[in-house]
Amino acid sequence: MPEDTTAPRAAPAPSARLGSPATHRVPREDSPIDTATLLSAVALAAAVALAVTVLVLAGRVRRLERSLEALTRGEDGRSLAGVIETHLDKVYAIAREVDILDARTATLEREGRKAFQRLGLVRYNPFEDTGGNQSFVLALLDADGDGTILTSLHTRQATRFYAKSVRGGKPEAALSVEEAEALRVALGG
Repeated sequence: MPEDTTAPRAAPAPSARLGSPATHRVPREDSPIDTATLLSAVALAAAVALAVTVLVLAGRVRRLERSLEALTRGEDGRSLAGVIETHLDKVYAIAREVDILDARTATLEREGRKAFQRLGLVRYNPFEDTGGNQSFVLALLDADGDGTILTSLHTRQATRFYAKSVRGGKPEAALSVEEAEALRVALGG
């Protein structure tokens, strides 16, 4: 039999291509995974994780506090603030003592410049008839070169002493050869 061309033809089957609009599903209200439920589960998991983290950190803080307390406890068991306060009191007391010592040192340095710091000694025999170098010249000078030259002349009959002043390393009277030598030695020359 010949085919009837007047009969209506059947519609072709829909295409089952991937990505075609016919294969997409739109979620419905009665879907098994609800957005609110999912967010609640994530929030609960985050809260549990935070709670665990807080407990772990609280334990660490307690351990650190015990370590710090043991470290900073003084012999008498005081706190860190007490230990620091005691040390600061000691530091201030030492600073006061240093100030006192500084003032005393300045006074000693000022007064010490006036003390005899340089000396020169020359022994000699001024006379032919006496034995040994029993006569001497002693130059005593301070830091500024001020002082005295003492001369001792020894003879068989007597011993005589003479003194001459020195200012700034210069004698105020004429010097003998031995006196000039003692002054030169005292001045470091």
